[in-house]
Amino acid sequence: MTRYYFDLVDDDGLFLDEEGLELADVRAAQVEAAKSLADMARDATYESGSSSKRHMAIAVRDDAGPVMHVGFEFGDGGRQQ
Repeated sequence: MTRYYFDLVDDDGLFLDEEGLELADVRAAQVEAAKSLADMARDATYESGSSSKRHMAIAVRDDAGPVMHVGFEFGDGGRQQ
């Protein structure tokens, strides 16, 4: 088992995961990152209330260094309401 760390990145900054999770492989880390990013996107949609562009990502690393970067961006695309 490998310990993976899921650092959160959004418009407010970088939030380092100090604890991490022990997972079987990179595929399990990818699934966990996707779930976490989906939760972040859902929460940001409910909290935002504005049509401003938002960026968020999960930077996954292990003890050897970076493993993957999963990102999501949403906004109004410059459309006027």
